[in-house]
Amino acid sequence: MGAPPVPVHPTRGRTAADDPEAFRAFVASAAARGHASSGHHNHNYTVVLTEQTARLLDRQPGTTVTVRVPRAHVLPVVIRTWRNEAQILNAVRTVLSNVPQCLFQGDGYAVHSYVDGVPLSSVCADGKAVDPRLMKALAGLLARMSQVRRGILPTLPAGWPSDYTDSRGFLQALVRTADVQIRQPNWADFGGLFAALGIPEDALLRLGERIPSLARRPYSLLHGDLHRDNLIMSYEGDPPVICIDWELATYGDPLHDLATHLVRMRYPAAQWPRVVDLWADAMRELRPAAVNGLGKDLDHYVAFERAQSVYPDVMRAARSLEESFDQASLDRATEAVRSALEAAAEPLGLKNVPDGDEIGRILFRWRSSRGKGGDGGRPGWPLNAHHIQWSRDKRVPVRPDFPLAAVDRALVAEGAAPANRVFKGTVHLNSVVWVPDIDFPVVVRRKVANVARRERSFLSEHAVLRAIESSGARVAAPRVLAMGRSNRTDQFTIHTYEGRPDIDQPPSHPVHGLLPHEADLLVDQLAALTGVDYRQVDPAAGEGRFYEWLSGQLVELVSDLPKESQQLARFLGLPEAGRLAEILGRHRLSGRAPALLHGDLNPWNLVRRDDRMALTLIDWEMAVVGDPLYDLVRHMHLTPTRPEIRDRMFRRWESRLPPDSTVDWRRDWRVYRWIEIVRSAYIDLDRLVTGTDLDAPNVRRAVDSYAMTLAAASASLGLPMRRAANPYLARALV
Repeated sequence: MGAPPVPVHPTRGRTAADDPEAFRAFVASAAARGHASSGHHNHNYTVVLTEQTARLLDRQPGTTVTVRVPRAHVLPVVIRTWRNEAQILNAVRTVLSNVPQCLFQGDGYAVHSYVDGVPLSSVCADGKAVDPRLMKALAGLLARMSQVRRGILPTLPAGWPSDYTDSRGFLQALVRTADVQIRQPNWADFGGLFAALGIPEDALLRLGERIPSLARRPYSLLHGDLHRDNLIMSYEGDPPVICIDWELATYGDPLHDLATHLVRMRYPAAQWPRVVDLWADAMRELRPAAVNGLGKDLDHYVAFERAQSVYPDVMRAARSLEESFDQASLDRATEAVRSALEAAAEPLGLKNVPDGDEIGRILFRWRSSRGKGGDGGRPGWPLNAHHIQWSRDKRVPVRPDFPLAAVDRALVAEGAAPANRVFKGTVHLNSVVWVPDIDFPVVVRRKVANVARRERSFLSEHAVLRAIESSGARVAAPRVLAMGRSNRTDQFTIHTYEGRPDIDQPPSHPVHGLLPHEADLLVDQLAALTGVDYRQVDPAAGEGRFYEWLSGQLVELVSDLPKESQQLARFLGLPEAGRLAEILGRHRLSGRAPALLHGDLNPWNLVRRDDRMALTLIDWEMAVVGDPLYDLVRHMHLTPTRPEIRDRMFRRWESRLPPDSTVDWRRDWRVYRWIEIVRSAYIDLDRLVTGTDLDAPNVRRAVDSYAMTLAAASASLGLPMRRAANPYLARALV
């Protein structure tokens, strides 16, 4: 039960509070017969007061009022400072007398005075230019709000800045509130969707940490949602425009209201400067200090507005598919999500925003994992719920422990995976799920669309894993359970999941280096790889010299870098492809018996386990056949390795591998170490320039130490460091 109804407007004699039953009947009647308009938060019914209700509200019978009833099952997608709109309206009316008056507030509804006019959105749709005179009137409206006295406003929530001129504190409070009120309540239902779209759980909080110092401005009342639907063009023209829907009002830096207004009004870009100028002119007349730092600070509030908007925009688009799940609905939702992601990408620091096709596939999988749906759509996109059409790739045989029906159920469960079970790497999107009637968890792997990986992949991961499994070698690696395409083009692979038994707990990786027993058992697995028949995956392997091939691949990678990356590499003193080939060609390494190599043993590709194997080796897409010494040395380059652990691994490696696999390793291992440092200097620089893969943890750690990588590479190449190659430049690149 809610609070008992209370009168908001003073009346004579009996009041609305004296007859709540009459008003409940009145509200029910309004919902049944009144003219309704619905916003994101309320149903608004325009009705005429009966004789009984008019008497209780001290109004004339036949007076038009608006009955506001909160919409049921509305997602929490807005920031609310106060819960009682009536109190806000009472305060606002001391300055803006034409705003609606709350006549009565009952249990789950409110009756407001009716504002006669037409919404601006009806006569001037989003995106259309606004008349300059109206822009001036709106600027004046925003400025007049600053005249509402703080003392008559409701109490501010805990955690609000106590210094009512602290602009940075206010913006950080907004960020925290958005995370608490918008992201957190919805994360259980939508977190997996956001993770698949590339939005990490802490994206908003990281935005708050990046807010710089802002100029001080005196706080004032802010509307918080001033867009075309909330602006009524009065028929009388005095005043010309009236502002309604004050439930999202707040108290803080007036620059926030300007930014919110600019974004949500959908002004044409050409009108933005004029709106800002008019706002500044109006503010200078009433509160000059509110204009402090306008040119420098406005962008930070605009960035926040676009960043927090991605959450309601994505959730509303996804939720719309629960009402209609045909191709047209999916296309509309895809476009809404694409626009929201593109707007939020820069302020949230998002990299590799998926394109429209990938967004459509993500939404399709998410929706197909839920409840009822409709039919229809183009061939290959049957939009019926609890089923995702897929075709099997016959290169992976059907397994008795994972039948075709289990694949169906895994694909449905994939779309419903929560955020803590969705892992986005540099190449794959991985969703960990339990499948009914299967007694082990699995991971559904999909290639991330439009990934421009600089290092090439040479072998098929599924073939490599099948070769390892069929060999019986003591190598802890995932098993391939199924492979195919869903919706005709969207390729997937299903592996056994190698993380903790409780899949809601994140997998553990040796990000700070291997423990002694882990180092021993990793070497044992590298030794076991020499027993895998690599000709199953690469029949031509073993021909030619591995170092020469590896050097050629690096030279080709450098020559294929984008122009911008190549220019900065030259500026920092790194050689061009031709000169690099000459330098790399100075070395000659001994031949060692080839073996199957993992190729990318960074810490995040090693999953800790609680048995005699210690580590599972995952993500085999960089596997190659070559010199086994290279796999060990590249691991030491990618993983923090203390000297005593390095020596321990080398000793065990030499003793466990066949003699023809370890010839002259003491002389040659430093060459592989050197070439990996050089490779990192180019690849990490390209990632900094292009922003590629920066959300992957192994990439983030690498680029954070780029200054040291560049110095080491320059020394390894025997080249002097240029003056520009210093830590300050590296920080600027990050």
